[in-house]
Amino acid sequence: MTTNSKSPEPPEFGYISRRGMLKASAALAIAPAAAVVATHAQAAGTANRAASFTSARSVSATRINLTLQVNGRPYPVSVDTRTTVLDALRENLGMKGTKKGCDHGQCGACTVLIDGRRINSCLTLAVMHDGQQITTIEGLAKGEALHPMQASFLKHDGFQCGYCTPGQICSSIGMLAEARAGMPSHVTADLLANSASVNDEEIRERMSGNICRCSAYPNIIAAIKDAATASTAVAT
Repeated sequence: MTTNSKSPEPPEFGYISRRGMLKASAALAIAPAAAVVATHAQAAGTANRAASFTSARSVSATRINLTLQVNGRPYPVSVDTRTTVLDALRENLGMKGTKKGCDHGQCGACTVLIDGRRINSCLTLAVMHDGQQITTIEGLAKGEALHPMQASFLKHDGFQCGYCTPGQICSSIGMLAEARAGMPSHVTADLLANSASVNDEEIRERMSGNICRCSAYPNIIAAIKDAATASTAVAT
């Protein structure tokens, strides 16, 4: 006796068995939870690395002994290696004439002269200038005799609140030295000239890094042009 047996028909395309459906549902249910766990693990790892980095920075912070030559006098100091010239002047030496404005090198209130060159003291570390000559607003006058730039600022009323004035004056002195040395600016017409002319356009460009929030710019320009005629207007 023979029986007729047929092979099972292959499943149609897209067919999902009941068991397959259950497996897929279980996988979809577990996936979000797994993603949350992975995210928390990643965040924890990042936090641990940040804590290790902060700890390493704290350990590496050291103090160093150096001598700052300020206004012609030596000042032995012990400072944190991360201390800026600005903070060393104000906090370690008590010289408050150099002002802290933005503390990001954007306003120019902290400008001093280092070896005759103007520099934002909030952007340079004290350890970089051991033994170099630093001139601040306190060191410009010779006794009762004002520096020509100081006298010119008074003559032309080149200030209002006065907070930016120390930086303006130090920057002006450095700027005149640069112009006389032939250092061109963005608006200098003759790049090969031995010295740059000190006109209104040059002064505005060269002093653009010094902000006066009282907007005393016309008087500041007049003061600089007047002081430019004095041969001693450049700090030594």
